Amino acid sequence: MKLTKAQYDEIAQFLGHVQPTRQSLRKLKEKFPSQSQSTLLSIFSQEYQKQIKRTHAKHHTAEAIETYYQRYLNGVMKNAAAPVLLELANEVDFAPSLMARIVLERFLQEKEQTIPSKTFINSMLRDPSQIPDGVLANQVYQCTVNDCCYGPLVDCIKHAIGHEHEVLLREMLLEKNLSFIAEDQLRAKGYDKTPDFILEVPVAVEGHIIHWIESKASFGDESSHQAYLQDQFWSYWNRYLEWEFLQREGGSIQ
Repeated sequence: MKLTKAQYDEIAQFLGHVQPTRQSLRKLKEKFPSQSQSTLLSIFSQEYQKQIKRTHAKHHTAEAIETYYQRYLNGVMKNAAAPVLLELANEVDFAPSLMARIVLERFLQEKEQTIPSKTFINSMLRDPSQIPDGVLANQVYQCTVNDCCYGPLVDCIKHAIGHEHEVLLREMLLEKNLSFIAEDQLRAKGYDKTPDFILEVPVAVEGHIIHWIESKASFGDESSHQAYLQDQFWSYWNRYLEWEFLQREGGSIQ
């Protein structure tokens, strides 16, 4: 669905005054009952990610990392079953999964006396049972399952939604008897950057001739549109001419 700029700004302004938690998401639904759940969740996620990007650096200073690690150690020493890392992340307005990554990396540095690789850390975040400390493994797990915008669980959900939308789009094209070349076929031919579908016979949509279609499983706000234009769409334009861009999850700003 499409929102007016005023409607989007009202939702974004509301989100600027609440913590990025599931409780806040419920408040958002109560505040804007006329908007679909997928729209509100998508905007909620994107606004939260913008906030995290703005504050990311301050949480990764040597002083901040050591402070978080010591607070974690002190917290689990008092009560190992308490959600120490999750509560710490909420207290400092940082994503629980990212807080878990900071503390896990610091723990591994101390244990292994070396800086662990990103691949090694990602593997443990996806499967906390690999962490050689039961208490920390449980803390990381709590952060992962309670983080609604970051972490391996969210990544899996986003990937599944994106794949589902591509399948639905393919079915729609087949239903309309439109001839197309899919992204996997284009990559097999050696193309590096490709849209989801290229129409072998262009079609007219609202006065525009459409040569290709790209589907995104996210809300289309102004900043995401600009990022997509820079990273993908202009290169598609140069190769494949005019496009149809679909925001399949949550809609976009009108």
